[in-house]
Amino acid sequence: YGHSNQLRQARAMGDYLIVGVHTDEEIAKHKGPPVFTQEERYKMVQAIKWVDEIAPGAPYVTTLETLDKYNCDFCVHGDDITLTIDGKDTYEEVKTAGRYRECKRTQGVSTTDLVGRMLLMTKAHHSNIDEDLDYRKHTDNFGKGPKGHSPWTGVSQFLQTSQKIIQFASGKEPQPGDTIIYVAGAFDLFHIGHVDFLEKVHQLAEKPYIIAGLHFDQEVNRYKGKNYPIMNIHERTLSVLACRYVSEVVIGAPYAVTADLLDHFRVALVCHGMTEVVPDKDGSDPYEEPKRRGIFQLVDSGSNLTTDLIVQRIIKNRLEFEARNQKKEAKELAVLEAMKRLEEEKH
Repeated sequence: YGHSNQLRQARAMGDYLIVGVHTDEEIAKHKGPPVFTQEERYKMVQAIKWVDEIAPGAPYVTTLETLDKYNCDFCVHGDDITLTIDGKDTYEEVKTAGRYRECKRTQGVSTTDLVGRMLLMTKAHHSNIDEDLDYRKHTDNFGKGPKGHSPWTGVSQFLQTSQKIIQFASGKEPQPGDTIIYVAGAFDLFHIGHVDFLEKVHQLAEKPYIIAGLHFDQEVNRYKGKNYPIMNIHERTLSVLACRYVSEVVIGAPYAVTADLLDHFRVALVCHGMTEVVPDKDGSDPYEEPKRRGIFQLVDSGSNLTTDLIVQRIIKNRLEFEARNQKKEAKELAVLEAMKRLEEEKH
């Protein structure tokens, strides 16, 4: 949702947003192995509602040639500097030409932070418990940030505000003739599996209005176990709201799809993916009521990607990731030392 927020801000600066997405090869060269394949990333970026078009295989260094190729007036990046493998600012050329704008970074989240939460098979990331021994034991098992502290001693520091939700929400009410479709789940680490599912659900009606019910963290932990959810309810809300197929989100939806909920939202169809449906606390089927009404439908997204599989990919990439972070740290240290030496020579 940090990426989505960046794209939302960028879109507000102009009329048409083209997003350049790098290939796997380009990312591996400059940053380390990507978690998602380029095809998955193209599809995920295209599914964000502020994106008008994507530029697949965009070069890592943004040049004036790239901007002209796509007929762009300027490019936008977050206020954190990105460097090439040899330490050059990747936006130097467009900055010099005055065709660069900046947007604010989303506080409280980063890819590094999320990876850290996945590697920590503990629930500490939802409770900021620094004293948890299991938590402390793991805080060093993965590259430290450039400031010499673990990149996730303050994980999940994202603070939700109503303003942030308003910025992400579509604000559109269902219109006469809309088919109101309800889906529910954790939607943790919002990924291509979710996008594929929502896209399929979106195709079920001529004028779909999709409401996504998001379960509270405790509920997700009850049926998923381990340290799930990786993202808290506020973070999951923004991730789902950023998807172009979703019209509305119910924050902290009940696990069982009740008659009250169906009547309140005037739901015409309830959909679930091909994943297992865990019974409710009392052993009942959470979809009993929509099934009784004959409005329940299983939808095959055609994707086998799950949050579990992403976590497995992360763990597989972990050593390479660590090595990359150590290299990056060494490079940053070398730059700082060189600057310090120059200062000393001046004096």
